[in-house]
Amino acid sequence: MTSPILHLLKRLSRALGLDTADSFPPGHRYARTRWNAAYFDIASNVQPDEMERRICDAIANTPLVFGHIVNPTPRMQRTLLGLLEQRLRLGHRREAAQLAALLLRAYGSRDTPEAVPGLRAVIDAGAHLDGNERIAAVLDFLGGSAAPFDVIEMQ
Repeated sequence: MTSPILHLLKRLSRALGLDTADSFPPGHRYARTRWNAAYFDIASNVQPDEMERRICDAIANTPLVFGHIVNPTPRMQRTLLGLLEQRLRLGHRREAAQLAALLLRAYGSRDTPEAVPGLRAVIDAGAHLDGNERIAAVLDFLGGSAAPFDVIEMQ
């Protein structure tokens, strides 16, 4: 008897925004995406697009919070990839490697959608390598294209 009452109270609390969200609402396209609510203060009644935008803003401001997201959406990944590309362009390879390690961890789950075509194949191909070699392979893949991450640069 208490279970239906608790379930109802939980749904009511979520609808009123009294809870801190740690995932998208059930039935959402990226319902498997989870985040640590302690790092992302998002009320449960916020619309999913706004949730994603706030998380992307948090990643842009503090990239290491990406490590507190399970199965990040492509938009979240692109935010991290943009920061990674910026670090590579500026010659900060060590910082870029740190971000690539976060990306590798995220792709440890098969439920993580691929944000850049071919990225999962590169990560899977390097499964037998040690951590530093895997990071180098990902950085080479991401830094090797003429227009990384669907950005066209003028010469």
